[in-house]
Parts: sequence; structure tokens; C-alpha cells
Amino acid sequence: MPSAKRAGPALGRRAPGPVVLHSAPLVLPVSTVPIRDGAVAIRGERVLAVGTRADLLASYPSAEELRWPGMIVAGLVDACSAVPPDAPGVTARGGVLSDLADCPALPGISYVEVTSAGEEEWEEHDRDAVITAIREADRPRVVGIAAHARDPQVLEDVAVLARTFGLRLLVRLDRHSPAELDEAGVLGPLCHVASGRSLDPGERKLLRLRRTVVALCPPEPPQVQDALALLDEGNTVAFGSRGPAGTPPTGPLGLAGAIRRHARELRLRPKELDRRLVEAATLGGARALGMDRGRGRIGSLAAGTRADFAVFDARGRYPYAALLSQPPCLATVVGGVLTRGA
Repeated sequence: MPSAKRAGPALGRRAPGPVVLHSAPLVLPVSTVPIRDGAVAIRGERVLAVGTRADLLASYPSAEELRWPGMIVAGLVDACSAVPPDAPGVTARGGVLSDLADCPALPGISYVEVTSAGEEEWEEHDRDAVITAIREADRPRVVGIAAHARDPQVLEDVAVLARTFGLRLLVRLDRHSPAELDEAGVLGPLCHVASGRSLDPGERKLLRLRRTVVALCPPEPPQVQDALALLDEGNTVAFGSRGPAGTPPTGPLGLAGAIRRHARELRLRPKELDRRLVEAATLGGARALGMDRGRGRIGSLAAGTRADFAVFDARGRYPYAALLSQPPCLATVVGGVLTRGA
């Protein structure tokens, strides 16, 4: 656990609050190269700066410093969450909720599920129920629609409804092919798909052309060649823990580590695979949720991002490989609030 000390005189508890400096032998901002003996300066729920510990101590001499062992990394993002539990290091998620009154434990997107058996059921009851749920959701919660209906006419209307309200969409590829979803108007940059199966070259290309993020999910990580093809061909990849009923949830880091392990067993060593898998578990998930841009963005660490990160007891010469070995999670920081342990 860290040792807390003052790097200078204490600041008073006046708005916008004191500066806190989290430092560690290694910082993985994701958006930039790893920083040896690095630090993250935060105030409230925002990151002020990321850099070397020496530079940030000089810039914020009155900050309280929390010195951690191991590694600070941008928070993991579960793009299709199994709730509960949340995996170690996850600081945001896209969760499908049966009842929006259930307050999510982590920031991200709460998806209203649409499972209408047909157009009649959708028109007579479910459509109004979804609209009511969206309008009554507590703000500033971000709400989306999980389009899990099988009827293509329902899917078309759900896509129109999402565009009308400016909502994000989540769909599972065990129910529809990318071509069927595209014909219904579902695919696009405001949608991401959860996939636990192999995708053929045409499907990967269509998703890439529509700028639709692919969240790889259990029960098994896709064949390593498929995962590598998605990455090599330029698809944006994320990870999700939600699989079929009864499937034990696996967090983003667990799925990324499994793909790396299978690649090594097959003697496949694509260039910078470890880095790309960590990016998928962090920034890829943020892109799936549409939360990777602007102030308060997540999935990376830089000035203006939300203060979401995790601390892992990871050490070694190769930081991305060390993280993918799934070391113990010492703490998470979500919106500037520290929680010790996994």
C-alpha cells in the first residue's frame, strides 16, 4: 500500500479542492508512451497533468502525494458488462440493466434492453415503456439501448428511436449478422457490437467501414487469429465481460491476457501486440461507449481526462506484458475517489 506524505504545505479545502499527486515507478497513460517514475496530478474528478514525478512535484509543490508501488494505468473499460461483479481495475462499463432504478456502481452507460418478440409487442407496449424509461432515467446518467430483439422491423424502429434521442446502441452478434444489422440501420459510429464468435473477413470489413467498435466477449476469447485480424485490419477492438447465461464473467484484462497467451502458444508474435491489447482494454472500451473525447474523457490519462485509473502491483522491463500477466490490483480511482484493493 502507498505511503502518504506532503510534498509541501497543505492547501485549504476550498473549491475546486486540493491537488493530489499519485506517483509510481511506472505510469501507463495509454495515449502516450509509458513514463518511468511517473505521476498523475488530480484535482477533484479531473486530471490536471501527467508526467514525471520530479516535474509534477515541482509544478504542484503543495500537493499531497500518494506513492504507489508497481504501475498506474488508465482505468479499464468493460464495454459489455456482466453485473456483478466488476473485475479488478475496471473504472467504467456499459451495463445492460433490467431496471434503470438500479444505480450502477461505476460510470459509463446504462443500456435499456429491448427484447420484443415481434413488431406487435413492440408497438403495443415495449416502445412506450422504453421511451418512458429513457425520459425518467436519473440524470446525469448516460443511457443507451441494447437492441436484443430478433425481429428486423423492431430493430429498424429501435435504430430510429436511438437517433431521435441521440442514444448509443449495443447489439450482440449471436442474434444477428453484421449485414442484417446494417440493413436495419443499426450499425454506425454510435453503435458497438458484442461478439463471442469468429467474424469472417467480410463481416470485419463491414464493421470497420461503419466505424462500429467490436467488443470481444466470453464464453471463450475468439480464436486468436480472428482477434489479431481485427487488430491488424484496423477495426477498433474493446473487451466485454458479459457472455451467455451461466458464463463466469471475465474482465477486460483477463480476456486480453488470454488472447496474448494463446498467441504465444501458437508462436505468433505480432508487432506490439501487448500494447494493442492494453489499448483495447482501456481506450478501445472508451471508444465503444463514445467516451474517448472531450473533457472528462476516459480510457487514457492526460490533462482534462476524468481521474479514472487503476494501480497494479506490476513490475518488469516490459510494462504492457507485465500488466497482461494480471498482477494484483492495489487500488482504483474513479472520478478522483480512491478505493483500495480490487
